[in-house]
Amino acid sequence: MSLSKGERTRQKLVSATGALLRRRGYHGVGLGQILSESGAPRGSLYFHFPGGKQELAAAAIECEGALWRERVAAVVASAPDLAAAVIAVGDLLAADLEQSDFTDGCPAATVALEIASESEVLRARCAALYDGWEQLITDVMADAGLPTTHAGTLARFALCAFEGAMLMAKVRRSGAPIREVARAIALQVSALYSER
Repeated sequence: MSLSKGERTRQKLVSATGALLRRRGYHGVGLGQILSESGAPRGSLYFHFPGGKQELAAAAIECEGALWRERVAAVVASAPDLAAAVIAVGDLLAADLEQSDFTDGCPAATVALEIASESEVLRARCAALYDGWEQLITDVMADAGLPTTHAGTLARFALCAFEGAMLMAKVRRSGAPIREVARAIALQVSALYSER
């Protein structure tokens, strides 16, 4: 099913905003940049997003989060076991950051760090994105046979560890922190399996 012209314009605005937010954060992106990057006419921005930049950013965070979730789920599904899946996710995150020359980051982190106390709408959108990712990780771990009590705790730890590792990787301009965190989490997963 093909998209209408209006749907394509909306999609271009959301996609461009997501890319810019990953690189520059909320305050580092202006509407002019979004329009230039998307190629969309100015009138279409307020037609599709009457709430302006905040509404557009919320839609971009949601879209980026869904895309990341799909990519991670695909990597996990193709891994032979849970420890290998964790390593593969670390490799995916590190490779993406390296390919962007360490300019891109988590679609929610850049916004959450700078605006969570200013905008309840964007804080809630970032929280929902993190909750969804945490639930995905919990489900994957539980489906792989980890006890439910461990799966939720380890999922939260893994999410926090990867987020921190991405920040360190950007600062150090190296994917090594992400890959090291992935290996550490994989060791924890293996240890939990051996306790069963």
